[in-house]
Amino acid sequence: MNKNGQVAGAVQKFLISLRERNTSPHTIRAYTRDLGNFAAYVGPRTWRDIDHITIRGFLSHLYERGLSKTSVARSLAAVRSLYRWLAQAGIVEQNPAALVSTPKLPKKLPRVPTMEELNSVLDGTMPEVAAFPERDRLMLELLYGCGIRNSELVGINLDHVHVKGEIILIRGKGSKERYVPFGEAVTIALAAYLPVRQQALSAHRKTTPALLINARGGRLTTRSVRRIIKKIAVAKGLSPDVHPHTLRHAFGTHMLEEGADLRAIQELLGHERLSTTQRYTQLSTKHLLSVYDQTHPRAK
Repeated sequence: MNKNGQVAGAVQKFLISLRERNTSPHTIRAYTRDLGNFAAYVGPRTWRDIDHITIRGFLSHLYERGLSKTSVARSLAAVRSLYRWLAQAGIVEQNPAALVSTPKLPKKLPRVPTMEELNSVLDGTMPEVAAFPERDRLMLELLYGCGIRNSELVGINLDHVHVKGEIILIRGKGSKERYVPFGEAVTIALAAYLPVRQQALSAHRKTTPALLINARGGRLTTRSVRRIIKKIAVAKGLSPDVHPHTLRHAFGTHMLEEGADLRAIQELLGHERLSTTQRYTQLSTKHLLSVYDQTHPRAK
């Protein structure tokens, strides 16, 4: 390979290696964009010509283009991952990206709906905006009742659901599998939805392994789920900021508030690291402090 394509060529090989390792499509898309920007910035330079000053210059270039601190931090993480792969392949000996500090990000904790707010959504009838009410109720019950990701929700096949055992096989990030239990509310929602699903498929003369289908009988997409959840949330009086991941946050936070063990929550959510699950401790503490401030006589 000539020097003009050295970095860009290595980026392509790195992305191929990620696909071979079953890295999530979302991560691959982000790395493709971020490392494409990096390759364009360094141009014909060789690895020997790229040092930590060059990488700092790349980050400054991203700021000048108007990217947020979060986006810049993600780009730096992508460059670090690329260098780790290069080192394993014996292409470089040093990782100059390790000498560059990650931009300090503001610690934003997502606003989690209360148990009462979510019960008011789930216990009542589906609003008129719900075009497929039986399916939409099941979606809400699965997201909040099982704490699964949007991508995991749409990936559920009918044969992944074990009704008698009250568990669902979930395929998570990096094709990792886990079993997640579900309760009576999901069982009831499933019983209402499955006959309607079959009617819809028969009407379109279609078959699909997908549990959740759209109006045409195809597998539901993550984009559709986001749109449907937002519509129902707004119609039920919740914040328009509510999205599928909000219900996952609510699952973890509410279980912690009710006394669940952090390790058990980690297992249910499919978190690789306990530190990720510990964010729910912050969310729960924030809620408890708010309750204390509002209710304890000595706090006023």
